[in-house]
Amino acid sequence: MIVTLLPNWLPPTRENWELLNTLWQFFPLVTVLQWATDFWPGGKTSIQSKYNIPGKIGWATMEAPGFINLLYLVYTLPQMNGIEKLPTANKVMVILFTLHYVYRSILSPLLNPSMSPIHPFIWVSAATFQLINSTCIGGWLGAYGPTTLEEWGGKAVSIEVGIMIFALGFMGNVFHDDELREVRRAAARKEEERQEKEGKKDGKKKNVDKVYMIPKNGFFPLILFPHYFFEWIEWGGYWVIGGIGCVPARSFLINEIATMLPRALAGKRWYIQRFGAEEIGSRKAVIPGII
Repeated sequence: MIVTLLPNWLPPTRENWELLNTLWQFFPLVTVLQWATDFWPGGKTSIQSKYNIPGKIGWATMEAPGFINLLYLVYTLPQMNGIEKLPTANKVMVILFTLHYVYRSILSPLLNPSMSPIHPFIWVSAATFQLINSTCIGGWLGAYGPTTLEEWGGKAVSIEVGIMIFALGFMGNVFHDDELREVRRAAARKEEERQEKEGKKDGKKKNVDKVYMIPKNGFFPLILFPHYFFEWIEWGGYWVIGGIGCVPARSFLINEIATMLPRALAGKRWYIQRFGAEEIGSRKAVIPGII
């Protein structure tokens, strides 16, 4: 049974999917606005607002629509288009996409000691990105891309290489995320030790919001946003799996870079303002030795 959430769009007809896929390639033009301002009401630059969404709830609910929508599409589109079984490569790409966003939307908020509040503007922007992006990729995987073994023929090596690149990026992303978490975990431990010495420990878990330091491990001595860098590697590998002609995977990588690069550069300016140019030293923002 096919449950249609939005007629002709969720799941999309081929014509609507092709239109969306074409328009999505112009998303970098939207991000031009990010180069004009450092304003970003989320994360370390979050602002006080009565409309703010609690960090963990906001993060989970704005990131989860992506993998949920993709799973919905690869379930419904084959039925709509008379496809009995999707090739293994399609399923691998579904699994990898889901793996990343289960980590991002569910595990990451659970693992983070705390998360800054998120302004509704950021929430709407991120959720919209997730829905459009997952519709483009889900449509390609579910019906409108290669749906037979013959169409994947001769691509075994590129698929394997792409999986290895994706795995490298995913592990690097998780590792550097955890280095950032350790900053707040360490701050919480120091606070507990201080209270123990003063005899004030009450057994309650302490809030460690707004604790910022520059980690020393991994790629942090080289760049300030290695978790961004490795996420780009991850989705570069994803594009390799899909092949040079996988427009949705290519658009995803380009669109991520387009929106994350100005944030990383603004973040470097924030770090310099907070810690001083001497402390930041020769670190680049997001690509070692380049930018």
